[in-house]
Parts: sequence; C-alpha cells; structure tokens
Amino acid sequence: MIAAQVRRMGGGHWLVLFGLILGAWGLLYAMALPADLRDGAVIYGADFLQSLCIVTPDAAGFGRIILMWALMSAAMMAPTALPAFATYEELSHTGETRFGALVAGYLSVWLGFSVLAAAAQMALFQAGLLTAFGDSRSGVLSAALLALAGLYQFSPAKEACLSKCRRPLSFFMQYWDEGAVRNGVRLGLVCLGCCWALMLLAFVGGVMNLAFMGLATVIMVLEKLPDIGRWLTRPLGVVLLAASVWVLFATI
Repeated sequence: MIAAQVRRMGGGHWLVLFGLILGAWGLLYAMALPADLRDGAVIYGADFLQSLCIVTPDAAGFGRIILMWALMSAAMMAPTALPAFATYEELSHTGETRFGALVAGYLSVWLGFSVLAAAAQMALFQAGLLTAFGDSRSGVLSAALLALAGLYQFSPAKEACLSKCRRPLSFFMQYWDEGAVRNGVRLGLVCLGCCWALMLLAFVGGVMNLAFMGLATVIMVLEKLPDIGRWLTRPLGVVLLAASVWVLFATI
C-alpha cells in the first residue's frame, strides 16, 4: 500500500512540491552561517560580523527575517503534511489545480506565522535576549520556552489538533465542501496548533541551526503518524520539561 502511494507521488504537482521542500532546505543551508564565523564573532567581538547580521532594526532587516522564517516553515512543515496531501489527492477528482490551491492555503498559514515569529525575534534581539544569529542568550528565556513547549504537549488543544492531523481522511470528509483553499487554510491552522510551540524552540536550538531544524522536522513528522505519534507526544513533553528544569538550574 505504501509503495503504491509512493508511486502515485510522481505527478508534476508532486515534483513541484518536493522541489519546493528541497529548495527551501538548500536556501537555508546557503544562509546558515558557518561555525568558524560564529567562533570569530566570539573571539573578535560582536562588531566582527555586524555587516553580516540579518537582524537589523529596520524594515529591510525585518523582511530578511520573515523570508528566513518562511523558508524554515516550508522546509520543516511541508514534509509533516505529506500524508494529508496524499489523502486529499486520493479524494480529489479535479486534477492538479485543486492540489495546488490546497498547498497554497496551507503555506499561507505558515507565512502568517513567519511574520509573527520574525517580529518576536526582532523584539527579543532588541531586548538583548537573543544573539544576532537568533540564538537565546538568556537561560531563563530558554527554560521558559522549553517549559512552554513541554506543557503544551499535555494540553487538550495539542491533542485535538493532532487527532485531526493523524486522521486526514476524516478531516477532509468533514470539510470537503468548503473547497481546496479553505481546506488548505484549515489544515494549516490545525498543523500550526500542533507545532507552534516546538517551532519556537528554534530560539533555543538556534534559528539557523540546521541540525536542530532537521531533528525537529523528524520529531514533528513522527508525532503526526497515528501508530508512532501517540507514543511520542507525552514522553516528549516530559523530556522538554526536564530540559527546562536543567537549563534553569544551570543558569542560577
């Protein structure tokens, strides 16, 4: 069954979607600052990389941060929705246009999240809580974000959103008459409800840390799988809460 589903993902619209995902990861890799340059900033002072910092207190800097978050959201979240996209295509009889509208509606939600996340990054940077690279420089902030993500793993809202993500067939059958765009937006909102707190951990793991982004993507993909995810959500919450306590005590 899985092999047959994979073979069906060979159409042009699927190739475009996979190209979008790979392209987003490629651009993130190109934008990620090498470790030696980060080390250079520590050795020579903050002014060493001032001209390279993407976080600047102006409209141009804000636009670059939005672009970075948009790429990160597309690269990390589109793979988590592949089972839902495949389910939608199995139900659809009108071809690629409706598929494209669904994906566009889905990504529009994450574009909105990117604007809010960029604004949060700018505010935290100007408050001195983030480095110019988007990494937390406050143990209290890191502990708070870890605790927030950990507690959210046990919340009814998280469980409600995950239940819809894990049963895409029931989800689409319930809202099918609303059309592709609205179904895409609704799917994006459900996905956002699942993952927003985990995405904000980018401020702890590093906004441009590819290793963190890769690990977080794998976790969020697995969490939305019915047979695996139900064994992952609460244990992950325990791990995040324990990490929060450890970071807080290390800070004190």
